[in-house]
Amino acid sequence: MHDRSLPDLMDDKTFPVAAGASNAEDRPHTLKSDDCFAIFAVNGDMSGRSEGVFYHDTRHLSRMTVMLDGARPRLLTGAISTDNATLVCDLAGPAPEGRTDMGDEGNEISLRREIFLWRDTRHDLLTIGNWARTTQTITLDIAFAADFADLFEIRGTPRQRHGTMEAAGVAPHGATLACTGLDGVRRWTRLDFEPKPDRIEPGAAHYRRRLEPGETIRIAIAVQSGAEDDRPAITRFGTAREAARRARRDLRRQSARIVSDNAVANAALLRARDDLIMLTTQTPHGPYPYAGVPWFSTAFGRDAIITAMQTLWLAPALARGVLAYLAANQAQGFDPAADAEPGKILHEARDGEMARLGEVPFRRYYGSVDATPLFVMLAGAYHARTHDTAFIREIWPNIEAALGWIDGPGDEDGDGFVEYGRKTGHGLANQGWKDSRDSIFHADGALATGPIALCEVQGYVYAAKSAGAALARALGAPDQAARLAGDAAGLRERFDQRFWDEELGFYVLALDGAKRPCRVLASNAGHALFSGIALPERAGRVAARLMGEDFFSGWGVRTLARGQPRFNPMSYHNGSVWPHDNALIGLGLARYGRHAEAARLFDAMLATAAWADRYRLPELFCGFPRQRGVSPTAYPVACAPQAWAAATLPALLDACLDLRLDPACATAVSGAPCLPATMGRLRVDRLAVGGQRLAVSFQRGSEGTVTVT
Repeated sequence: MHDRSLPDLMDDKTFPVAAGASNAEDRPHTLKSDDCFAIFAVNGDMSGRSEGVFYHDTRHLSRMTVMLDGARPRLLTGAISTDNATLVCDLAGPAPEGRTDMGDEGNEISLRREIFLWRDTRHDLLTIGNWARTTQTITLDIAFAADFADLFEIRGTPRQRHGTMEAAGVAPHGATLACTGLDGVRRWTRLDFEPKPDRIEPGAAHYRRRLEPGETIRIAIAVQSGAEDDRPAITRFGTAREAARRARRDLRRQSARIVSDNAVANAALLRARDDLIMLTTQTPHGPYPYAGVPWFSTAFGRDAIITAMQTLWLAPALARGVLAYLAANQAQGFDPAADAEPGKILHEARDGEMARLGEVPFRRYYGSVDATPLFVMLAGAYHARTHDTAFIREIWPNIEAALGWIDGPGDEDGDGFVEYGRKTGHGLANQGWKDSRDSIFHADGALATGPIALCEVQGYVYAAKSAGAALARALGAPDQAARLAGDAAGLRERFDQRFWDEELGFYVLALDGAKRPCRVLASNAGHALFSGIALPERAGRVAARLMGEDFFSGWGVRTLARGQPRFNPMSYHNGSVWPHDNALIGLGLARYGRHAEAARLFDAMLATAAWADRYRLPELFCGFPRQRGVSPTAYPVACAPQAWAAATLPALLDACLDLRLDPACATAVSGAPCLPATMGRLRVDRLAVGGQRLAVSFQRGSEGTVTVT
């Protein structure tokens, strides 16, 4: 999926996520707002190797710790609010000298930390209370530092040279920290304290206060991040908090609401909604879901397109924002270092010093083979959902350029299939969604050599050509529409001839550079159902295999069937379970009328979410078989929250409900709905269709039939 942690991800150079950066035993807290995210220790401090405030891929605050009466206060509880907005940590004063238990005399001073991000600023409110029966004098010391380290360095990529740190500037109400990087960019962090500290120095602010019994005091801290230009005055805590609340409310109103008779499903769907709101960044082109926090809090093409597809039925505005952003960042020319070719759609964008200097290749990186056909596919799905022909007309040159890439550089050998092969030794070795080095191989376990034509990518191209034909018709270009429809039909026929393996009863994983099939049972074949390239007579056999015990773990469909070479349930792509993969498989099952199997996948993912922290589906988890009373096995560096994982349950509900939305008539009709076994009633409110807001209800009757009102 991403420039990931596995040491063998790339042949010549790695860009890892160190396992310690996301330790399952540590459970750091994470917040995000637009291009800023932050990682906190359980008590709200920042003092570890990966903690800090990050802005545009640079750590602008590496240390902020609080000492009360010269010692670290004791943590009572720390948690992020249900809407992902605020980290709240309640602490008690340090224990009296010589005491190791919590006795009441150690609980007389309370400290509450409320922390949130709003755009480029971290906001803290410290509330200190005296619960003793006597007057207390307390000291509060707040230490801070900024190392301006690049995100990739923190993730584990070695670096020999660094920029020039400036001496800290100190003012009565705060301090300014700054560094000029090797790229010539001056990055700065401004701290503001209200009320002003009794004493401030380059790395710390100090307060001494006398508190009467029952008295509380409040200290607000704002930490603003920036580069080059000076910023406006810092927004105060209360004003910023209200602005953040309004922004979240606005995003909620853009989406439909789902309520069922299953409390766990309701909680998991609310968690998915709030995770997607947190991950959505407001760009000049509209809302865009960043891939995941902490390490993938940036624009990824493939991830955002699939997330927009998964949520299109509920929130079509997100798809428009994704299409507009990717159109604006489409490759215009050839750049081998960035794997860029004219018409190609972005894989990843980074804005840190190492990316700007070319120390990592991801400044604007185009090394994904599937983002380009998926872009056209999303454009077609968006138009079918909204009939927003004016917007499609705006991006039509980008759609044509993407289709041109498919027929040109994307099919370099002219065999009618889109293949990939990186142009230098520094890009991603595998450029489909399974991008670890060992994810594409033959039946004997030998790694495939390129250029490689992936099974699912040909399906995406088929869907892109079909979508392009529909869009051309909508724009009054019938000849172009006929040509694209003919191309799609021809590709479907060739795909069946070359990728279907009758002995396996399944589609092969890929064709290698010598056009030899990789005869491997992998979940990629499920995407052939999602795109519609699978012939109807093949779909039943593929579906049955995917839902059989070799693939289906009980928690979901594995990326690789048990018993295949390289199968490992603890691997990244060769036997693990990815929620978004299951979502696309579920949508594919529904396309061929298999809504009951899609409902089974929903129930499996819901069971996984029920075990997960805060009902949050992770990026992936291990593919061990489900056992009664035992949780799914976590993958150690899985991203959570992560956009296309968060969008999985809504997408699988879409697959179950079989809603047909007609924007021309502003109607919603369900064809053959199937409620998951875990719920008997479900209602979708505020469904935007053709300028109207509709409500649709589903209820299972005594004989198992589902009625729709």
